Amino acid sequence: MGSGTGHDAETPTRDTDVSSLAEALTREVEKRDATILELKDENARLWRSYNLLKDELALLKRRMFVATAERVDTKKLQLEFAELVEKLDALAGELGGRSEEAKSADSSGRSRGAEDADRGKQPASRPKPTGRRKLEESGLPEVPIDIPDPLFEQLVAEGKARRIGFEQSSKLAYERGGLRRVVMRRVKYSATNAQGETELETAPVPPEVVPRCMASASTLALIATSKYCDGLPLYRVEQMFARWGFPLDRGTMSRWLEQLGATFGATVIEAAKKHAFETAFCVMTDATGFAIQPGPSEDGTRRPCRKGHYFVQIADRDHIFFEFTPKETSAAVRAMFKGFSGYMQLDAKSVYDVLFRPPGPDDPDHDGCTRTEVACWSHGRRKFWEAALAKQPIAREALVRVGKLFELDEQFRRGNPPSKIKALRERHLRPLVDEFFEFATAAYEACKHERGSLRSALGYCVRQREALMRFLEDGRLRMDNNLSESALRKVVIIRDSALFAGSDEHAESAGHILSLIASARLHGIEPQQYLRDLIRVLPHWPRDRFLELAPKFWMATRACIDASQLTPEIGTIDVPAAVTAEQLATARSNPTQEQPSADA
Repeated sequence: MGSGTGHDAETPTRDTDVSSLAEALTREVEKRDATILELKDENARLWRSYNLLKDELALLKRRMFVATAERVDTKKLQLEFAELVEKLDALAGELGGRSEEAKSADSSGRSRGAEDADRGKQPASRPKPTGRRKLEESGLPEVPIDIPDPLFEQLVAEGKARRIGFEQSSKLAYERGGLRRVVMRRVKYSATNAQGETELETAPVPPEVVPRCMASASTLALIATSKYCDGLPLYRVEQMFARWGFPLDRGTMSRWLEQLGATFGATVIEAAKKHAFETAFCVMTDATGFAIQPGPSEDGTRRPCRKGHYFVQIADRDHIFFEFTPKETSAAVRAMFKGFSGYMQLDAKSVYDVLFRPPGPDDPDHDGCTRTEVACWSHGRRKFWEAALAKQPIAREALVRVGKLFELDEQFRRGNPPSKIKALRERHLRPLVDEFFEFATAAYEACKHERGSLRSALGYCVRQREALMRFLEDGRLRMDNNLSESALRKVVIIRDSALFAGSDEHAESAGHILSLIASARLHGIEPQQYLRDLIRVLPHWPRDRFLELAPKFWMATRACIDASQLTPEIGTIDVPAAVTAEQLATARSNPTQEQPSADA
């Protein structure tokens, strides 16, 4: 009995131990399963980070070692997204925007190359060669050179042969004009005054932009265009003059250019910028860095170059300005565009935000001007292109959508007035734009918590939606800010060749010369000839009429100046009567060898 009772007492205890052990094992298994899930999630996150870093590394290598152009295989994209292309065509109206308005726009302004592209042919970039050029039709001065045969010449002398003519062919030759010494001979006079005394007088020295300068206007213009138009550093210009037999020190030329640019800035550039801010409908801007040589240190140690910035400002199709600032800050941007009201096309840098903020009670520096932001679709497309390199299918789809916008807008802008461009955009592009932002917003919500190039591209478009749609408001506005980036290439060429500027003052002066050269090319004026003439007339011109010397109005002004006074390198120039407002309004440049491109 007693032993049986003891066995019955131990059974519940043993069952309790087994149950506790099972519960502990269950908890252990659950804990291990949770750990495995966490490790799997961590492993998946690390793999995503690894792939993201690998794609970013590939993009950085491409930026460093491969061409940076946004080249996309459009045929492959169209095949990949054939259904999307058909949908966009239908949404734009009659299969790709080929409505009656678009067809009329296409037929009125489309080039032969665009028609060939529609037929699947490669557009011809240049006319088919027809053989060697006929130099005798070029109008160049002719220098005849006889090529005799010694044997037959001897026979001619002996009367056994005679000349019956020539077989002619032409070659293109170059004959350097070389440097000239301009002698300024000021007349001396001897006169007798009322007291019967003889007095000697000499004609005064005509005013000059750079007083007591050894170089005349043509030489100064040659040096300026060699450096700021052709991209030659001054040491190469120095070598060029040495080959011509008259060495010029690069330090001397640098001082001439600094004084020349400072004079241009205080006269023509100041007047042209005031006119631009008063009349411009839209100003495009962008910036790039430029190294500045530091001044001497107190302890004599060498210091690295510091970084400044050039801002380009394109005021409609009238003026182009390059303005240097030591720092790219909101205060510098505000001061640069102070007094301008209108549209501004730029990228989404935070330094530009100050231009569009409403005036506040504690903001005494606000100029009271209202500016409207116009964003750049090319910047957004570039971000999608980078995401497409990282093998993001959504980015490739976005490229198709944005490409369709550019394709249609290019057709609409060919040969149409702004009013018709606006109507075509409203009818055919607005549905595509609205569809794009619905697509971008949905895609951004799905990936906004993941780091990467796709989130950056979609976030840019979603945040800039209002500014990106602004081009639909007026036919004069462009979809992109590529004109500014193209203008900055000249600064990049100079930066690559000259490496740095000697000081802030040198950089500012260089910006003024660059502005005049770019504006002259914009209006089809040969830059070197323009600078030469400007240097000649500027010292004689009244201060309240400097605007007449700006490239936009130069051809109208030059027609009023006496050519016999302008042609000599030195001498007085009689200032003509003020150019009328009608002449300024209708001023057109004469065609020269330096024609402005479509996107000058």
